[in-house]
Amino acid sequence: MTEHQDRPAAAMTAAQAELIRRLAAQLRVDSIRCSTQASSGHPTSSLSAADLMAVLLERHLRYDWDHPALATNDHLIFSKGHASPLLYSMYRAVGVVEEDELIHTYRQFGGRLQGHPTPVLPWVDVATGSLGQGLPDAVGVALAGRYLDRLPYRTWVLCGDSELAEGSIWEALDKAGYYKLGNLTAIVDVNRLGQDGPTELEWDMDRYARRVDAFGAQPIVIDGHDISAIDEALTRARSRPDQPTVILAKTIKAKGVPEIEDQNGWHGKALPKDMAERAVAALGGPSNLRITTALPEPGTPAITPDPGAAVSLPRWEVGEKVATRAAFGAALSALAARPEIVVLDGEVGNSTHAGDFKDAAPDRYFEMFIAEQQLIASAVGLSVRGYIAFAASFAAFLVSRPFDFIRMAGVSQASIRLVGTHAGVEVGQDGPSQMALEDIAAIRAVHSSIVLYPADGPSTAQLVQTMADTPGISYLRATRVHTRSSMVQRKNSRSAAAKSTTQAPTTP
Repeated sequence: MTEHQDRPAAAMTAAQAELIRRLAAQLRVDSIRCSTQASSGHPTSSLSAADLMAVLLERHLRYDWDHPALATNDHLIFSKGHASPLLYSMYRAVGVVEEDELIHTYRQFGGRLQGHPTPVLPWVDVATGSLGQGLPDAVGVALAGRYLDRLPYRTWVLCGDSELAEGSIWEALDKAGYYKLGNLTAIVDVNRLGQDGPTELEWDMDRYARRVDAFGAQPIVIDGHDISAIDEALTRARSRPDQPTVILAKTIKAKGVPEIEDQNGWHGKALPKDMAERAVAALGGPSNLRITTALPEPGTPAITPDPGAAVSLPRWEVGEKVATRAAFGAALSALAARPEIVVLDGEVGNSTHAGDFKDAAPDRYFEMFIAEQQLIASAVGLSVRGYIAFAASFAAFLVSRPFDFIRMAGVSQASIRLVGTHAGVEVGQDGPSQMALEDIAAIRAVHSSIVLYPADGPSTAQLVQTMADTPGISYLRATRVHTRSSMVQRKNSRSAAAKSTTQAPTTP
């Protein structure tokens, strides 16, 4: 792993502070205008985070908006996806979304500015809106930055306080601490109010901080409406290269609209037209402030994809027995010749045989332990950076426990490869808790999915290679039992395994 110097921003001047205040006011005004025009949305959740995002956008984000796929760009993920009015208002402030599109197409059928962000917009890495998913996805992006790309880009995540009740958030922080992801900063908008009343911890900032610290991250508690405090916190986040940071920002829901500040019952409701007009006027009215975001420093990823690399797949003769899980591991090891292939497992790599890849390419193998939600999310995050990620575990747990992450991967148009071993009833003695019976139906219900169930070693090996070259979500079922090879393999073939099968021998 190579360390890069992360240059902090220079001290904020009075002129910059005033610019940020004006920007925050514009973000609030635009969040109100677009949601009131649409008669729906989450303006109050956007208003509380406007100061946080104004400082980030003007002072700390490094991004080339004309080249969103640039390898050195920072990444900004709204785990709090319902605050989309704020995100889209930020896009208007940097000039990539026009005022007319923001005000008149937000949440409209056929428009790009959906109620929750999706990658239909080139600046959105992953779809969010199912709470507790943005931060886990960001862990995968940060893993790529630190261990694979080895570039100094940072991953910034806006979280809501309600979603800190999700276990997946703590899976993410646990793995971020374990992997020393100092390039990851979560900004939590602690506005106290959820959809149906106060959040679990409300404004108990000390308890939030203790929890964050226990998971290995640096907690920073601030007033989320103090421009200087926000800037100092974002600067401090860069000071721990081997530790993730969680900025716990105490905010007021609906900040900027005194009529409804810190009042329950306004979550997910657009301001009525008359109230919106009063609020916009009090905030200074519509404006056309344009922000020039700092560009990232030039750099090149440490890993260069080589999809044409020579891959020598394992071979089995007709009649030879092998478990398809073992064939998967052998094929995965062969694919290690391609530097863009990465593998993740849920602490069962010695049984799924995903661990075979670790022997061939240890720098591209990530152990996620018994945290299946984070296992899938990390694969999604790695795919954001163009890596071909295989995630493996026992089929019963790989699909059922993190299913919503798989569903959202489909919404994200992510390309991930899932391998579930010990599938079906053949694990009999282990009992029904270990039997994956729902997995085929579940995965087939996901957008852009393919389910593969090879019968023998040769077909498994060729399908694993095919998965690597197939976009979308692919899922391969593998078994523990040894099966007899019934296929004549074509040397170095990338064609579908089913195209070259023979009748299985009938002798025992």
